Amino acid sequence: MTQILICTVGGSHQPIVSAINDMRPDYVVFVCTDKDPATGQPGSVIQIQGKGNCIKAQPKDDKPSLPNIPTQTGLADNQHDVVLTLSDHLDRIYLDCVAAIDDVGQRFPGARIVADYTGGTKSMSAGLTMAAVERPDIELQLVTGSRADLLKVRDGSQFADQADCERIRYQRLTDPYRRAWNRYAYSEAVAGLADFRPPKGMRDHYARFRDLSRAFAEWDNFNHRQALSILQPYAPKLPDAMKTHIGIALRLNDDDPAKRDAARLFDLYRNAERRATQGRYDDAVARIYRLIEWSAQWLLQTQAGIDTSNVAPEQIPDGLTLTQHRDGPWQAGLFNAWQLVKHKTDGAAARFIAEQENTLLNHLKTRNGSILAHGFAPIDALAWQPMHTWLEQQFLPMLLQETASVGIKALPPQLPQTDSEAGVTTPHTPAQPDTQIQGKRQ
Repeated sequence: MTQILICTVGGSHQPIVSAINDMRPDYVVFVCTDKDPATGQPGSVIQIQGKGNCIKAQPKDDKPSLPNIPTQTGLADNQHDVVLTLSDHLDRIYLDCVAAIDDVGQRFPGARIVADYTGGTKSMSAGLTMAAVERPDIELQLVTGSRADLLKVRDGSQFADQADCERIRYQRLTDPYRRAWNRYAYSEAVAGLADFRPPKGMRDHYARFRDLSRAFAEWDNFNHRQALSILQPYAPKLPDAMKTHIGIALRLNDDDPAKRDAARLFDLYRNAERRATQGRYDDAVARIYRLIEWSAQWLLQTQAGIDTSNVAPEQIPDGLTLTQHRDGPWQAGLFNAWQLVKHKTDGAAARFIAEQENTLLNHLKTRNGSILAHGFAPIDALAWQPMHTWLEQQFLPMLLQETASVGIKALPPQLPQTDSEAGVTTPHTPAQPDTQIQGKRQ
């Protein structure tokens, strides 16, 4: 396999020489600085392109006594290249390193690429590290050794060692999918994680994150049974708040239709809120329309034995005109269903529609203007907010009074919006003493 080394070059040649001698790469990319624009002092590129003796064996030496690094390590002219960058401009260094990684990846497909951040300024090391961490196919290493102080390792003790960056890399690469949860975009997280290959030490965490993303994606798509089947194996290790979701999922799959449908009414409301959070107000209002309609259907079925898709003639009160289906049954749409609630029940819902009938009609006009109903204009936040406020202050308190009869007395919590709520934050490993940890070298 072709081996490529990308390394930052500073004022010390020893770590670069050690890295090359240890790896014996087929090709090396040196990330160097040119002359300092302020002082005109030569940059680290002289260690690569300098003629004759251009490197001091020791910083305290009076004059250079060593040839450039390619000569010291036996690299031919066609085995290396130089990328010039700025010494302390992190943005520029990062972009230069990204471009260098992309370039060698295209020129040497399938090659093993190692990024060594030992040399150079602190900003150069940071820039190369940032660029490499974002690419799971890039190995990251540093040259280390024994030391008597925090300034540098002892000459002659240097060796190249792989840098432990898997948790950092995992955190950065999964960050877009964790942020997708902020928008309740669980399906987006599932899609992004599908082709993700976690490091060995993070496989359990990855499996948990992926499965919980799948569970809430299914939940968000109203596939409550599948969501429950994914969540249940994790129940013993979930945070207490998440265990509440397990209980709700069980209720959404209850064998008793009255309890199950009551729970699904509030689940539909939370689903509508998630669509509004995403700025999808037409979708949110469409769900609210179904919530209001379904609530009337549930009340009539459980309290009066009335099926709004097939209302018996004797169940139709005087003065109420229903639509007769061509096959014969009388049917009640949303508003007429609520008229039936007013006449056929005597609880909180009957009092609610008697007081809120005109307000309900006004909110239905908002829905009817939606492009998802009978109109052509999109619904925006200004149109959504009054409906949401009315639901919170009037509709839901009424509905909770009615659902108390089946044990539902409070709104269920919203689905988790952060990975920490689900207990899937990236685990932290406390720092341990390591003789290889070292200070920054030039």
